[in-house]
Amino acid sequence: MYIKRILFIVALIGILVCGIFAYNVYGAFFSSNTAFENEEAYLFVASDATFEQVAEDIAPLLKDVESFVKVAERKKYTTNIKSGHFAIKKGMSNNDIINTIRSQNKPVKIAFNNQERIENLAGRIATQIDADSLSLLMAMKEPNFLKANGFTEETALTMYIPNSYELYWNISAKGFRDRMLKEHKRFWNESRKAKAKLLKLTPEQVYALASIVHKETAKVDERPRVAGVYLNRIKRGIKLDADPTIIYALKKKANDWDVVIKRVLYKDLEIDSPYNTYRNVGVPPGPIFMPDISAIDAVLNAEKHSYYYFVADIERFGYHKFAKTLSQHNANSAAYKRWINNQGIRR
Repeated sequence: MYIKRILFIVALIGILVCGIFAYNVYGAFFSSNTAFENEEAYLFVASDATFEQVAEDIAPLLKDVESFVKVAERKKYTTNIKSGHFAIKKGMSNNDIINTIRSQNKPVKIAFNNQERIENLAGRIATQIDADSLSLLMAMKEPNFLKANGFTEETALTMYIPNSYELYWNISAKGFRDRMLKEHKRFWNESRKAKAKLLKLTPEQVYALASIVHKETAKVDERPRVAGVYLNRIKRGIKLDADPTIIYALKKKANDWDVVIKRVLYKDLEIDSPYNTYRNVGVPPGPIFMPDISAIDAVLNAEKHSYYYFVADIERFGYHKFAKTLSQHNANSAAYKRWINNQGIRR
């Protein structure tokens, strides 16, 4: 009888211990372990992240980091990290969290526009995805890639159509570049290519001309008219005489992309550069800026008119006065120069 009682007590203790163990395990795996009040919180896991870094990054989102670590070890996540962008929902258990950051990579939306150079674009994208700016720049300027797809270093920027896109945060630099090539081909559909052909311009030339149009006017409704002026000049074999190209040439020659130039001087027009449209006929060898889609479409759907000149309108700021003759343009230009001199703008 005494032995039976001891065995019963031992069995009872064993059951109790197993129950406590099971309860703790269940709690560690399946009890809520989020510490935030929003419906969702987000975790970004870099491609080279260690488990220690993941644990450090996720710690502010958790009530109990230690239990998360134990469950991660039991589920072998610690040796099988997955990079990406993950949404942790309020009330999730450690088990749910591990399953989420193991297999539920969510896309992110990225956006870019109005970059002056491919280097600026690489820097802009690097703030939105895992890839760094140097790897992006190397991928974007890779000679074999450019040659295989009909681009040069001067026209490389034309491959990137400013817009917002949905993609995975941990996409590689080359993966991003290749995705943008697909978007470029999608943008240049048969309709746009046919319009470019009618203008006797390549898509790259349309993009480059659009970059000038965009720089000349911030008014979207005026861009088709400005584009029409430049297309009229191209048809007549007249130089574009576009001040924004001079500013770009000056920056490029000095390798100073931060300088602000508000006024182009007569001496600037003599700069020896293929981007100097006061010396060279036709469209520059590449864009001077990343134009909006509205500027690209303004070139493709330019207003048909007989204007060959335009200058800033001092009565309607942001807009321009257009002229069909040089004498009319000179009168408009003189009024603008008097106004700008009165403003004290020298450079």
